[in-house]
Amino acid sequence: MADRDAQRQLAELLEVQLQGGSDAGGVGKYLLHRAKPHLPPWLGWIGTGVAGALGHWRWADSAGAGVGLTLASVALTGATWWAGKSTSQQRRLHSAITVAAGSAWLTAACLAGPTAGPVDDLWLMGGPALALSWNIRMVLRHSPDTTTGEGSDKGLLEKVGLARALLGAAKVEPNRVTAPLAVEAGEQTNDDVTKSLGRIASALDLPTSAVRYNPDPGSSRRGELVIVPEDMLAEVVEWEGPSNVGGSIAEPLVIGRYDDGSPMVMWLPGDPEAGRNSTHGLIAGGTGSGKGDAALNLLTEILSRRDVIVWFSDPKAFQDFAPLRPGMDWAVEGGAPTEVMVAAVEATIPARTRWLGAHGYRQWVPEAAEQQTDPEHTCRSDGRPCGCPGMPFLVCWWEEAANTLRVMGDDAFTGITQEARSAGMAAIVSLQRPSYDQMSTSTRASLPSVIALGCDARDEGFVLPDEVLAAGAHPGAWGNRRPGYCYVVSPGIPEDRYPSPGRTFRFTNRAVPVMELLATWAQRNGATADPITAGAATGVAGNAYTGRAAVGTDQAAPLRVVEEDDMDDAGLLVDPEDADVDPEADLPEAQDGDDVPLFVQETGRKPSPEEARRLFARALEEFESNGQMIVGPKDFMDWCQRNSLSRPWVSERLKEAALDGRLEPTNTTGRWRIVPALTAA
Repeated sequence: MADRDAQRQLAELLEVQLQGGSDAGGVGKYLLHRAKPHLPPWLGWIGTGVAGALGHWRWADSAGAGVGLTLASVALTGATWWAGKSTSQQRRLHSAITVAAGSAWLTAACLAGPTAGPVDDLWLMGGPALALSWNIRMVLRHSPDTTTGEGSDKGLLEKVGLARALLGAAKVEPNRVTAPLAVEAGEQTNDDVTKSLGRIASALDLPTSAVRYNPDPGSSRRGELVIVPEDMLAEVVEWEGPSNVGGSIAEPLVIGRYDDGSPMVMWLPGDPEAGRNSTHGLIAGGTGSGKGDAALNLLTEILSRRDVIVWFSDPKAFQDFAPLRPGMDWAVEGGAPTEVMVAAVEATIPARTRWLGAHGYRQWVPEAAEQQTDPEHTCRSDGRPCGCPGMPFLVCWWEEAANTLRVMGDDAFTGITQEARSAGMAAIVSLQRPSYDQMSTSTRASLPSVIALGCDARDEGFVLPDEVLAAGAHPGAWGNRRPGYCYVVSPGIPEDRYPSPGRTFRFTNRAVPVMELLATWAQRNGATADPITAGAATGVAGNAYTGRAAVGTDQAAPLRVVEEDDMDDAGLLVDPEDADVDPEADLPEAQDGDDVPLFVQETGRKPSPEEARRLFARALEEFESNGQMIVGPKDFMDWCQRNSLSRPWVSERLKEAALDGRLEPTNTTGRWRIVPALTAA
């Protein structure tokens, strides 16, 4: 269909070229219009004959004129050959032969006479033959069926080393030209085309990113050459709000626009009907490349959907994301809270996978977020609807992940990224340089989607697949000079779009009130964590996981005034740990070690085993109630001072608690995660 349209357009163009200003009417006008493009060679033939007759009348007996005409003939032929070097070989040779034959006949006619010997026969037979050869060439050049790439396109391909490539009919769209291309069989491959993209851009006086090549997966010598003549991304477009407030997370997320003006989108959940897999995402870009705006574009789209919750870690104390923080289900800063979140995510994966499997979901779909009233998705053995609460999609986001990777190790996200997709979860990792010394190759391979912003040219291989770079993508050419310019590689996006540059929307101070309104909307209308997800998170994080509070609610219990009548039932208002203390009893005698300075020596007061167990258990309860689920010896310094205990003693108790199942080791030496008391072994 596209080829037929191109042929029709070419025929219409030829028809326009054939229209002229003649006043002839009827058949004569039609024939004259059709004949005009073919007249120049015949006029040249007639003009050469007239010039020969006039030259003979002037120089018939002049020896000097013979020398001059011969030299002029040779010079004119050489000049024709030189001038034709920028055209095709066929046109160059044809032109040189025509000029050589015409100038040689003219010389002979001027000296011997136009009617002498075979001169007149050569004019009558050779002249029409040459004129007809040019007419035939013109017909073939304007034929809609030709795919030889004759003309300027062929000259362009010859300049860049693809002289024998065949260029098909071009498909012209607004600010986009696509032409099928086939290189010479047995001599060249698609790799030769990708290596020539820079030279093609140079010949067309365009930036490198404006010329791309999409190889045909079924051929090693065929593909499509794509040229975008105008950079529509130069104009900054500010973010005006989410694209689909209240929609499903399964619908496309609009994060910017491509260089031809079309929207730049991506998906996170999979779609079994469309054959699209669920995905994790990587946002990568150097300092000043616009990585923050790219993250805000994606995050605002996520928070505006009705069936998703967000767990977010930001070591930068939410410098860019503070207006959106109230809309998140769980938001933590770096360090120990992030370690707890990672552990909670690891525990949540099998719980969510088990729930989805029990309700007949092979992967998360929007129906899984609704109350389960369909008999096909029930966990009851009798096949009746179970009525279980739905399970919203879960996005786990690690901003400035390099900080977390340094603390927890380069394989901190490996298990999560490999297993979370089947649990209705998507992991988003944002960092400047996803190199092998910061992120394990297993983790990087498990992040199939990427928003690649400007970076160092040496880092291009870390952010984009080799085939996308070979097709013309070049984020290293931007660096930090074009904030927001990016390439997006993700399931659901046509592969020929991967090397197409786009640009995210710009966030300014004017966007802050809109983000605050979006966070309020998410509190009132967004999803809340289902019992399975919340239970798994609480089982690991304890009070550190609170879930998102709705607008107008308080998480803490309300205060009340203690009435005088309550005093009889409640007794004295004393701390629970002092409830058994007899105020009339004498103070205990001094014990060995009470006067030893803390941390100067390894000895201190040695409590009895039962008292030590009780003191340490109480300390863990205090940390847990405060939401501090990652502890180590340094966290017990104040506690040791209050109880006159030494650090080596605490280290021993930590080991014992780990054996009892109250603590679990983390990836950091000397750091332990508290197992909530209700789930302790």
